Amino acid sequence: MIGIKRLADELGLSIGTVSRALNNRPDVNDATRQRVKEAALRLGYVPNQSGRSLRAGQTGVVAFVMQTGHEITGHGDTFIMGVFSGIQTALAKHRLDLVALLCPSDEDAEDYLKRMVSRGFADGFILSSTQHVDRRIDFLAERGVPFVTLGRSSSDAGQPWIDTDFAGIAEVSIARLASKGHRRIAITVPNDETNLGFVFTEAARSALHAQGLALDPELIFGFVPNEASGYDIASRLLALPDRPTAIILLNPGLTIGLYRRLIEAGVEPGKDIAVIGRDSPQSPFLSPRLTYFREDLDSLGIALGQALLASMPRFAKSYPSGVVRQVWPSELIEGESDGLVIR
Repeated sequence: MIGIKRLADELGLSIGTVSRALNNRPDVNDATRQRVKEAALRLGYVPNQSGRSLRAGQTGVVAFVMQTGHEITGHGDTFIMGVFSGIQTALAKHRLDLVALLCPSDEDAEDYLKRMVSRGFADGFILSSTQHVDRRIDFLAERGVPFVTLGRSSSDAGQPWIDTDFAGIAEVSIARLASKGHRRIAITVPNDETNLGFVFTEAARSALHAQGLALDPELIFGFVPNEASGYDIASRLLALPDRPTAIILLNPGLTIGLYRRLIEAGVEPGKDIAVIGRDSPQSPFLSPRLTYFREDLDSLGIALGQALLASMPRFAKSYPSGVVRQVWPSELIEGESDGLVIR
């Protein structure tokens, strides 16, 4: 592969003449234009896309910003990859490419985003791991950069967002468990400032209150999204003098670790403790079968991509719905893991 300077040198022409010939400018005669194009094909000329993007003020790229780190496993692999497929479907209609920007978990997320924006890396951004207070939202809004967030935040710049219905998961789970006689219901929330933890905790507190119950701080278990954290939660749960009779898991990765530790202790999910979780590829193969919530991730991704496109001036006319702010529904899939009835 060669660039335009090498192509010009090979032909003994100026870079300007070669450029005009490649772009079919009328001030280049047909013979020269044909000679340049044949040489470009023969020599493997590749245009400088970054230069073209700079001149056009467009990159043709949308960036999905996500966190990485040795503790972040399970949830990201399953959930995000499912969403990616739908986003790509939405973007492909406009010949836009999706790239993932991987922010290390030990780096400040705002600093990382500022560096990416300063490089003119993308035409629009999709932010995940939305924080309760998320400075990235204000940063992008102040600079007029099109973006959408996967998740709500108390930081509100009027931006589009789509969020999983964590409040609905809390309400349905607690009503279901309370109807089976459970009074000590444990919940799990992220160990950081991710906004879903705040949404879920408040919804769980309200749902418990509606059942005449209170949210015991002792029964709020923090997690990082992996199997080891599920194992640790089960160990802490088993050590309590007054154990909960039910637990709601917000992350798919927790379930395998939790199951293993409970079974090691002779505590069987579904018979000795009720468990409700989130969907993962492993869910259908767990024993007892997990009762879990799942989302249509492909459709979620399409909606997320379209919400971003609606905020981009070039494509807004194709998406007249304007700013999208949507709570995405979850479906309960009944299994055996929450079969325990307290009499």
